[in-house]
Amino acid sequence: MKTKLSIALLTSLLALSPVANANLSVNVGAINVNPDNDSSKINEAPTLGLRGDDNTQVGITIDYAFNDNWVLELVAATPFSHDVQGTGGLAGNKIADIKQLPPSLIAQYHFLDSTYKFRPFVGVGINYTTFFDEQPSAALKATLGTNDVEVKLDDSFGFAAQAGFNYMMNENWGLHGMVALIDIDTDATVYADGAKALTSTVEIDPVVTMLGVKYKF
Repeated sequence: MKTKLSIALLTSLLALSPVANANLSVNVGAINVNPDNDSSKINEAPTLGLRGDDNTQVGITIDYAFNDNWVLELVAATPFSHDVQGTGGLAGNKIADIKQLPPSLIAQYHFLDSTYKFRPFVGVGINYTTFFDEQPSAALKATLGTNDVEVKLDDSFGFAAQAGFNYMMNENWGLHGMVALIDIDTDATVYADGAKALTSTVEIDPVVTMLGVKYKF
């Protein structure tokens, strides 16, 4: 349901945007979310931990230029899927499969002026990450001794910092690249037979990279 709402929101934004406005551009390409390598400890068992793997999806960013230097960018993507792996005493065991959407709204400053083909930029903004379709693994069920296991991750708000470039090949088409650091922290709770069994504050804090094509209307 959250996926459908996110797609509907993105479609609405595109439909409402004045496509004849030269201030609007769209970037489409591969976007990768690579979580922090540090593991997050399980509160009830500090020698155990959790760590997520990276995932690549289709990224879509929409840029609106207020003037020659200042741009507001909405970063979106198809849902990311991650395996949550155990660390410490749980090393080698998959704990859960999760999906997440981390849309970000970022204010960018673009260096140089529009006569230059290559223009670097930096940006800061906010991120909202929603988690859904959390699926506990067979190993977690075996560890807890029951098949009645639920994994829940809270949604997250955080800051985002970004740097990147645009390279215009002609008036409309170009290349777009960026790297971002995003503050994503979530409270993870595991329920067994309806009772809270394990909790952890998971610090994902990923590096997000994207490389794609740019179209300027």
